[in-house]
Amino acid sequence: MSIEEQRLKTQVELVEITEAYDDQRLDNFLITRLKGVPKSRIYRIVRKGEVRVNKSRVDAKYRLCIGDIVRIPPIRMAEVEQPTVVSHHLQHKLDAAILYEDDGLIVLNKPAGFAVHGGSGMNGGIIEALRQLRPDAHFLELIHRLDKDTSGCLLIAKKRSALRQLHELFREDRVQKTYLALLAGRWAKTKQTVNAPLQKNIRQSGERMVMISATGKEAETVFTRIKLYQAATLVEAAPKTGRTHQIRVHAKSLGHPIIGDERYGIEDVNKQFRSKGYHRMFLHAATLTFQHPVTGKSMTISAPLPEQLQQLLNNEAL
Repeated sequence: MSIEEQRLKTQVELVEITEAYDDQRLDNFLITRLKGVPKSRIYRIVRKGEVRVNKSRVDAKYRLCIGDIVRIPPIRMAEVEQPTVVSHHLQHKLDAAILYEDDGLIVLNKPAGFAVHGGSGMNGGIIEALRQLRPDAHFLELIHRLDKDTSGCLLIAKKRSALRQLHELFREDRVQKTYLALLAGRWAKTKQTVNAPLQKNIRQSGERMVMISATGKEAETVFTRIKLYQAATLVEAAPKTGRTHQIRVHAKSLGHPIIGDERYGIEDVNKQFRSKGYHRMFLHAATLTFQHPVTGKSMTISAPLPEQLQQLLNNEAL
């Protein structure tokens, strides 16, 4: 391969992990970061210790945390890259999902069932699909992330300056987020603040579980009851911190986990709802309030409930 057919990254990169890549596997992060590099090469540099996280060797399945420093070594990369194949179904959904857009950012109403970025076992996520829809866009990057099964407001930067400023707002917990969640059972209280530190744990399968632990990171969520149903409670959840699976674990601590949550929910309850044709977790990022990175003005963006969730709430037998 000629020099013209290759480019050489000659310096070590030190990348700090932000909320947009929190909980992503290291191999998936590198596959996205090192476009054009064969996967076999990526796994080899991880095995050899050329890639390090916080100066230590880690496995390719290691899940990244906010604040991790990833060392990426110099590596030769082909300029001709194989494009990520994103389903037409996802591209079609994103066509009508834009809630707000200007020169600096986009706010999407993310559909449930799609990861925000692609990885092992999936062809592509929200950000890859958006880049395919906008091939002329010079810069499109996730500012934060939502779980695969969560719908609602998702921020994407169109400029590096906007990305930096909004990352800073997230780090300082200056972005206000409110979610709608349907909890299992009838929650007797009208409002409660959960202050419970959260600790991440990795199972042998590589699955990340989060649990309340005195040695965990500070986490706070305010739950406000909106409506009581026969066997469920609709609440607004306002996280004051941005920990992985925070609302889901804090809801479980109330004794009323989120309906449809396969990881922290009640299997019998989830099974009952599946029998009624309901197959997703009822967690929706309803609003985002933040300071615009260019104008400095306070903005509040709201995402309407997906039709499936609204239909469930309209069910008199709920």
